[in-house]
Amino acid sequence: MDTRTLQDCLADLDRDLLQRDAAVRVLLLGALAGEHVLLIGPPGTAKSELARRLHRVFTGASYFERLLTRFSVPEELFGPLSLKALEDDRYERLTDGFLPTAQVAFLDEVFKANSAILNALLTLLNEREFDNGSGRVAVPLITVVGATNEVPDDDALHAFYDRFALRVPVEPVGDDQFTALLQLPATLAQPEPRLSQPELERLRAHAAGMGLPPDVLSLLVQARAACVAQQIAVSDRRWRKLVGLMQVQAASRKPGHGDTEAGAGVVSAWDLWLLPYVLAAQPAQVAGLRQWFMEQVALAVPADVQWLTRAVEAFGKQLEIEASAPQSAGDDSAGKLALARAIAGPLAQDSAQGLVRLVSERAHRRYSALHVATRVAQVDEARERAASARAAVVSTGQAVMAQARAHLWLPPSWRDAIEAVHHDNAQRLGALVAALDDLREGFATLPVDAALAGEAPAPVAA
Repeated sequence: MDTRTLQDCLADLDRDLLQRDAAVRVLLLGALAGEHVLLIGPPGTAKSELARRLHRVFTGASYFERLLTRFSVPEELFGPLSLKALEDDRYERLTDGFLPTAQVAFLDEVFKANSAILNALLTLLNEREFDNGSGRVAVPLITVVGATNEVPDDDALHAFYDRFALRVPVEPVGDDQFTALLQLPATLAQPEPRLSQPELERLRAHAAGMGLPPDVLSLLVQARAACVAQQIAVSDRRWRKLVGLMQVQAASRKPGHGDTEAGAGVVSAWDLWLLPYVLAAQPAQVAGLRQWFMEQVALAVPADVQWLTRAVEAFGKQLEIEASAPQSAGDDSAGKLALARAIAGPLAQDSAQGLVRLVSERAHRRYSALHVATRVAQVDEARERAASARAAVVSTGQAVMAQARAHLWLPPSWRDAIEAVHHDNAQRLGALVAALDDLREGFATLPVDAALAGEAPAPVAA
């Protein structure tokens, strides 16, 4: 299974859908790993469309779909009883065309089923086996996609809820994509079958032998501490599920002809993007875990520019004070300015303005060359630190984005969010560097009196 094939699968799954790039990737990855996925969201958010598209990705895969209610009976999912078997005193079902023979299944409103159905589903989902009569038979199930409007709060449903290794909140399209939603084609494009059962088996066998590098282990330890801090209880089984899904991501990075994939064959820290959908017990917890990934792996943290902002503000106020300071008391420039304004009345407009401007400039305080040079040096020092900080931010952003763009599974919406943070950091620091350039020019052009010896001014308190 090469990278190009997976890229084509993801493109097919995501085509003509809006703001579903994360759900698409979770669904496909869950299927490749043999895990079940739960889509959580209100009606009309493309949950069933996602499941149907996933089924079409697999070559020759059988599909089963059912809407469950409290009145659903086992025959609807597992098939009717065999009358011929009953004649021979055997309690068996005719399962052809029903869930026990499906490879991909979609169960809508899955938690509304009664206990008899849920108990049978527990074994089928977990062990991939179905009790039919006196025997237990293996089922060819690749994955079950469940859908629900809300997470169940009944403790009796907890075991069934836990069978879904991946749980994805699906929200209505946001305001920024609403007009695009209205203009979608009436008939949505459907995926082409690209993945076969032998390819799945080879991928899973390859994934089982993938090790975890020290940096990934360290991040997993940090993630566990973050879950404790956010009061998210995570079972040992879920941590193992997460590792298995990361191994599948690594195993899937097998370059095809002409392809190159960063980190091919090695579990990467970037594979942890999936962490929120495995560890979060409630949809509301996904955002906090996603933020952990953004900070710890993508380094998408707003730059701390408070010190620099204060420095720019302090230098700006100091420049304003010094540029507008009046001449010393012993100088008669103020009187000359008043006289110039009085004389300017009958003169031509341009000449009058020139005379007033000339005398006005001389009415302001003049500084020693040492004073000006010291102020410029102080600004230069702050600018050097700001320029160094900006260079570090730009370098970090470039390195991070190179890794983000190279990762096959990272959702584009996540990549865009990461890029926005790093770009904003560079922009803010760039603006502050430019402001210091302007301040340097302002101090450098203060009026100078070469005859003044003066003393170096005290540093500007930032």
